[in-house]
Amino acid sequence: MFDYLIRGGTLIDGTGTPSRPADIAIQGDQIAQIADRGSISSSDAQKVVDATDKMVCPGFVDPHTHYDAQLFWDPYATPSSLHGVTSIIAGNCGFTLAPVAPEDADYLRRMMVKVEGMPLTALEQGLPWDWRTFGEYLSRLEGQVGVNAAFLVGHSALRRHVMGAASVGEKATAGQISEMSALLEESIRAGGIGFSTSLAYTHDDGDGAPVPSRHASSEEVIALSRTAGNHPGTTLEIIVDGCMDRFSEEEIALLSEMSSESNRPINWNVLTVDAAHADRVNEQVQASAEVAQAGGRLVALTMPILVGMNMSFGFYCALNRLPGWADILGLPLDERVAKLKDPSVREYLYKQSQLPEAGVFLRLTNWGTYSIGDTFAGENEGFSGRVVQDIARERGGSGEGQNAFDVLCDIVVADGGRTILWPHPTDDDSESWAMRGELWDQPDILIGGSDAGAHLDRMCGAPYTTQWLGDMLRGRQLMSVEKTIHLLTDRPARLFGLSRRGQVQPGWYADLVVFDPATIDSEPLRMVDDLPGGTQRLYSGAVGVQAVFCNGALIVEDGQNTGALPGKIMKSGHDTETVTAR
Repeated sequence: MFDYLIRGGTLIDGTGTPSRPADIAIQGDQIAQIADRGSISSSDAQKVVDATDKMVCPGFVDPHTHYDAQLFWDPYATPSSLHGVTSIIAGNCGFTLAPVAPEDADYLRRMMVKVEGMPLTALEQGLPWDWRTFGEYLSRLEGQVGVNAAFLVGHSALRRHVMGAASVGEKATAGQISEMSALLEESIRAGGIGFSTSLAYTHDDGDGAPVPSRHASSEEVIALSRTAGNHPGTTLEIIVDGCMDRFSEEEIALLSEMSSESNRPINWNVLTVDAAHADRVNEQVQASAEVAQAGGRLVALTMPILVGMNMSFGFYCALNRLPGWADILGLPLDERVAKLKDPSVREYLYKQSQLPEAGVFLRLTNWGTYSIGDTFAGENEGFSGRVVQDIARERGGSGEGQNAFDVLCDIVVADGGRTILWPHPTDDDSESWAMRGELWDQPDILIGGSDAGAHLDRMCGAPYTTQWLGDMLRGRQLMSVEKTIHLLTDRPARLFGLSRRGQVQPGWYADLVVFDPATIDSEPLRMVDDLPGGTQRLYSGAVGVQAVFCNGALIVEDGQNTGALPGKIMKSGHDTETVTAR
């Protein structure tokens, strides 16, 4: 007697091969049998899922999340699981909550607030903070999660644990590098699946200083990469300045040595595809070939949808990274608003925002196309949902350039800096989409980069799976559904070596999604107050997802989590196979 029978559906097995009608039987945590549609009797299973007119595929694998904290108060990693994600990789960008000494917990919390947009109240009230080692951290989650989760070991936590406050501002001695290597080794033996780090200028800690990993020498980063490579089932992840623009020769040399010395692939986040800057995209993609020539492997993560991210002059966001803007946006809010009233300051900010040095952030500086979100002042009533250039033209302006920016500033000043702004992406054109379609299936390109679990009040990348499927089935249709599923399931599972996951095969884990191809999509974004302490996050439910199984247990039924917690903490060498760079 099978536990479940998924009957009458169309199977897309994750390998990229053509779909076929099939029934899938589940026993325990595994796929017990795959048979021709209708050939397994309903009486042979305790429970039957009617998948008529539905598609059945492997559970989706999200390769870049920051669910390290959220899993404690939300074991389903919502909304990702609602969108069919059954396995997540966390601990990215060098940011983890372990190892940690008690006196450093507040530093890690405030760092996560700054770099990953997690509310401090949620971090303080939603986690027990009763671990020190990486293994103790993992044990707090073992048996308490609804999805499979694997965790990289973060460089900044390692560095802070070994060097304390000196981790910010000082180079490590040979002895300290050895201590970090030993601590990383201990963390990997406890289950960490590899090493992650950040050398990117975008990452500052809660005090506004570069995060600890940014003070590391190349020798330190390579030594830690080599340590990770000494253990089975491990991988590497990094973010450097070149991830936002173009890789320097020094960065490519570092990436090459990290990967070749460890004999592990290294992935980076995130390749932003914009046909208007095709030369940048091509140079970033070419970096994989250069690393390969040096005996390594470099994989670029890229998102297959355009993820909306709100902006504000009132809180820290990507606008702070425009050239020269931090000097103004870093002021106390009342001083900031006063500066924005000054025409000369506005002119300065506008000109700075148009400089080539803004790199990938130039996509945020077409001010006339911004949509106004929440407003707070009476004089801004009726502007919510409207586009800045239309408001500017109503006021007799051109709606473009400096004029649009001045009108935007008028709205922000009236709101005391609190206005929520939604930039319109500059890369939503046919040329950019054609370029994406050509890149998606390249061997060193990986679909992902949701940042799910981070930037909670500014973005929601978790729905990329259902949104992309809907687009490929009923929208742009740049890729077959079989290939789309392959890139969401088997491709990331193989890069991270997730044992018996990513395909629908007998004897493999029963991580499965049953969805309606006629409706699969994501709901509109909305703000919800469901974080610890009553803090907010952006949220989007799924459309057309009938059922999600994780390790043979039903975790989502008709768009709702069921209460089952069958997820596994996937540990290196036990739940992951070794994937080499060469």
